[in-house]
Amino acid sequence: MSRKTNFLESMKNLSNIKTSFMIMKIIFKDNTKLVCLLSDKTGSIKATFANPKVKLEVGYVVEVDANMDTNLEINSFEVLDEYELSDYLPTLQRDINEVMKEIEDMSSSYILSREAKELNDYFFKDEEFLKKFKQCIGGVSMHHNYIGGLAEHTLNVMYLTTILCDRYDCRHSEIAVLSAKLHDIGKILEFNFNGPFKYSIRGELEGHITIGVQMIDEAVRSKPNFYSEDFINRVKGCIVQHHGKIEYGSPKNANMEESIIVNFADSIDARMNKLYQLKEIFEVNSWSEYDRALETRIYF
Repeated sequence: MSRKTNFLESMKNLSNIKTSFMIMKIIFKDNTKLVCLLSDKTGSIKATFANPKVKLEVGYVVEVDANMDTNLEINSFEVLDEYELSDYLPTLQRDINEVMKEIEDMSSSYILSREAKELNDYFFKDEEFLKKFKQCIGGVSMHHNYIGGLAEHTLNVMYLTTILCDRYDCRHSEIAVLSAKLHDIGKILEFNFNGPFKYSIRGELEGHITIGVQMIDEAVRSKPNFYSEDFINRVKGCIVQHHGKIEYGSPKNANMEESIIVNFADSIDARMNKLYQLKEIFEVNSWSEYDRALETRIYF
């Protein structure tokens, strides 16, 4: 598989380009042309395909020869079957393997009991799960909305959870840290992230909290009579309650020490990630627009 080397941000002064893009949106099509939005990880541009002979769909990656002005006029193109997803979609800036190493280093210090290790390993020693977990986004638009975002968010929530557990002498700190690691696992099935980010049908109907609890139930069924009822109740409770309140999307308000800690850690990281993204846009001593996730304007 060849990697993309020419990105949109470095080609803005060229009149002719030869590179590849992902089709993010079909804007218009009829019998004579197709107008769409093409993107790579550095930006997007409108493009016109004159009378394409091949059917083009959202999510396709196309190698194009095009004239470029404000928009692209496509001279010729080829649909690619093999490509690196991170070349075309917003992607975590860090090496994902470094993030995973930090997650596992923290796990080895806090996840120590037979029950906790077994539940952890059911997911994080499964190669198919790991592949999805490392690619998954943290959200479509609210926070960590890039490839690898889920892993980065999980690491940060685990870290904040360890700080709160240690500072406030949490009685069930192992469950808190394990639950921080597992709290968003349902997102690997809630989102489609192999193309333009969006909710899956299951994500729209059930959401990641419900899906995550179902995944825990599957793990428990794989090891009959192994887990204690209290252990599973607490882990599932943390997942169910990690949004904190019913009005924020949790089926139950947070009502355990460990679930309150996971909720605060989750909320801090989600909000700070959103603020960080805004900080990249707005200058010092300027106001952002009202942000729905932060529920305010931000003064930088």
